[in-house]
Amino acid sequence: MDPFQNMINWRQNMDRFFGEDFWGEFEGILKPTIPQINMYKSDNELLLLVNVPGLENLDDLDIFVDYSILEIKGLISLQTSQKQCIQEEILQGTFERKVELPYPVRGDRMQATYRNGIVVIQLHRMIQEEGKRNKIKIKSLDEK
Repeated sequence: MDPFQNMINWRQNMDRFFGEDFWGEFEGILKPTIPQINMYKSDNELLLLVNVPGLENLDDLDIFVDYSILEIKGLISLQTSQKQCIQEEILQGTFERKVELPYPVRGDRMQATYRNGIVVIQLHRMIQEEGKRNKIKIKSLDEK
């Protein structure tokens, strides 16, 4: 008998008993997400503080915004000499994180700066013109 099949069966039984989202709730406890992000908003502006320690080359960090999704990709690498690690609390490694923003943002008003291990991202709310109505022309499908 395949031991991995037993694990799959066990997990499926746990999913049925506790619900499918049961394991997802433990993910942040077992493996904290990196990078850590603080997000602040006003009526028309978002300010995000992203913790990326040890970033020496800004080209190693990519930030993308698509409508109301922020995506951050990069590498946290803390260089140390050839010493044995005794305790490690600062998470390292490659990361990719997507964050849903509270509202859509403008593509022409984005700014990011890096200082002292913190990336500061400023985004501006996409405001659509109020009262602008677009008329839709109706085409007849009846043949004449």
